[in-house]
Amino acid sequence: MMKRKSFNISIVRPKMRLSPPERLKKIRKGLRTLHTLETMAVNIYKFQITKKVNELNLQIIVAMHNEMTHLQDFQSKLFEYGFRPSQFRFVYWIVGLIFGFFSQLMGRKAILKTGIWVETKAVRHYEKLLIDIKWDEETRKIVEKNQADEFGHIERWESFLK
Repeated sequence: MMKRKSFNISIVRPKMRLSPPERLKKIRKGLRTLHTLETMAVNIYKFQITKKVNELNLQIIVAMHNEMTHLQDFQSKLFEYGFRPSQFRFVYWIVGLIFGFFSQLMGRKAILKTGIWVETKAVRHYEKLLIDIKWDEETRKIVEKNQADEFGHIERWESFLK
């Protein structure tokens, strides 16, 4: 029988503290923006996947999975703060479908160039939000980690273009 490791599972996330309303307004806007953009990113990758069994498809699936974790990060933070995702996120879901589907139709090079373009935009967006918003320490770490992942996607897609 496997031995259970000892962890304190009563704390899922560290305790949140109240913030001034103006700061909360910026945090809400930032989290909604990131959640919405990650919704789009998930769909781009989802609709770029083909039936082929190859390394590019595998890496697209890995990237989609990574973006799904980002989406969950921001959705969890929205709810922790007592916020809700944007009611208009479905528009970005559709945009992701369009970018993903049409780049897939145009082939490998279009898939890679779309990935580089979208991830470059994401990195810039993350940077602006990191500068403009006074995040709590835990959320800042999540935003910084997710931005680092986006840099990794750019590097991966660039290496496939070579």
